[in-house]
Amino acid sequence: MMESNSLLRLRNVVKQFGSFTALHGVDLDIEEGEFFTIVGPSGSGKSTLIRLLVGMDEVTSGEIWLRDKRIDQTPANLRPTCMVFQSLALFPHMTVGQNIEFPLKLRKEAPGKRRARALELLDLLRLPRDYYDKRISQCSGGERQRVALARALAFDPEILFFDEPLSALDYRLRKTLEKELKDLHARTGKTFVYITHSLEEAMVMSDRIAIMNAGVFEQISVADEIYSAPVSRFVAEFMGEVNLFDVTADANGTLNGSGLTTGTDTPPSDLSAGETGLLMVRPEDVQFAREDGRHHYTIAGQVVAEYALGSRIQYEVETETGQTVSVEKLREHRLPDAEGQSVILGFSSDATHMIRGA
Repeated sequence: MMESNSLLRLRNVVKQFGSFTALHGVDLDIEEGEFFTIVGPSGSGKSTLIRLLVGMDEVTSGEIWLRDKRIDQTPANLRPTCMVFQSLALFPHMTVGQNIEFPLKLRKEAPGKRRARALELLDLLRLPRDYYDKRISQCSGGERQRVALARALAFDPEILFFDEPLSALDYRLRKTLEKELKDLHARTGKTFVYITHSLEEAMVMSDRIAIMNAGVFEQISVADEIYSAPVSRFVAEFMGEVNLFDVTADANGTLNGSGLTTGTDTPPSDLSAGETGLLMVRPEDVQFAREDGRHHYTIAGQVVAEYALGSRIQYEVETETGQTVSVEKLREHRLPDAEGQSVILGFSSDATHMIRGA
């Protein structure tokens, strides 16, 4: 099978548990050295997929290839891959050094060589060398994460898989480790395949993101493209706060529906006459119309809620058709006495994206 130069390839992978199908004919290509993140809600199939990739479960049908070798029937211990679990699975009765050396001991490496490699990995993970003799029980949550990464790297795997390794940590430590993981990826040049339900984690660290839903990939691309040009309602809503308007195009390409008013200078839509779609605009691109004067699209409503989000303020506006529209502004552009105000919202066609067939 020589159809691709990708490091890891999945072709029509299906996984069934009895009558339930968890994965529906998944295809995927991951490039060597890539930081690839799979994101999805609980039950989307992402953990099932990673268990197939590391050999913890068997595929029902389909193929998994690593370079030019098919590995879907290869036992987990014979695959050049390693998993970092959410639970970390460190040995509490061992020292940091013994944990890191464990895979090398299984390979019957000499003690001196094991110790030298463990010290190298402590340096790589920016842990002091005197941690070599420290008990795991004496390490903080962040230090344990680093030890787990060092142990995984001791295998010298071609691919490191991560199954939500940061989900149990507090927010500040999680943000620190996100940056450290991205930096570690750059310094090692390894291929990272990361599973998470956190969109924020994915956007901070990844080269590409795959959005998974109900056992299939809805979209695979770089973060900016998925955020600005989602292919479906699910992806649009999963990628953060969003406003979606059901619209229909007339013979001139003018969009109608959801209470929107289209300006006379608005560029025509590329929808065909009578075709329907979802017009998407993110909250940060919606203006209170009095701020800019002219807009391609406007809609009337009343401010029903105001939320402080640190440096930003979010407003919820109920339109005359009963739809709720979100508006985000920087704190310095706060709308005085907002709640209860009747407002006109406006946005440019350049800030919109059309989701067809929705």
